[in-house]
Amino acid sequence: MENHITDTSQDLAQLQLDLIKKRKSTVAFSEQEVTKDQLNQLFEAARWAASCFNEQPWRFIVAQKSQEGLFEKVLNGINEHNQVWAKNAPVLMLTFAKKTFAKNEKPNMHYMHDLGLAVGNMSAQATAMSLYLHQMAGIVRENIQKDFDIPEDYEIVSGIALGYKLDIENVPEEFKLRETKERTRKSLNEIVFDEAWGESSFKN
Repeated sequence: MENHITDTSQDLAQLQLDLIKKRKSTVAFSEQEVTKDQLNQLFEAARWAASCFNEQPWRFIVAQKSQEGLFEKVLNGINEHNQVWAKNAPVLMLTFAKKTFAKNEKPNMHYMHDLGLAVGNMSAQATAMSLYLHQMAGIVRENIQKDFDIPEDYEIVSGIALGYKLDIENVPEEFKLRETKERTRKSLNEIVFDEAWGESSFKN
């Protein structure tokens, strides 16, 4: 029985790792709707992220395409380069993080880190649901501030497009190269060190 439990745990761990590796920032979204229940699951995953002193400094503005006015306002906060493909996503989001601790208003040096953990949870959950989440640094902060009147204590951080991926045969020609190019990552030797900086015993 113990060996069976260990094998099952290893299988689940490998499944989780495979899901993380499957994550992709698509630029070719289908028109298929993302439901409110699905969004609730994604934000529930974000809600349970770890954060410094459990501050949970992350905030989101989310717009479904059916919310035309709000969707256009969020799209206005994304730069023109990203708007070309992001406008096709059924859901757009903007992310924010509180720069100070709520309990004493002292600077929170980890607010960006914690927002990243929340979006990381959301990204993993999206992949498990066969959804694709594309994060964008290319936003227009002045437009977001003007359109949403963001409190001074909150950093405007990023945009997110969310939806289902188009079948490759339906992807517009201008996006096909981005959709089919090989995904690469640095080796563990380049990012994980032990006794000396730049030296690692990790292999991959």
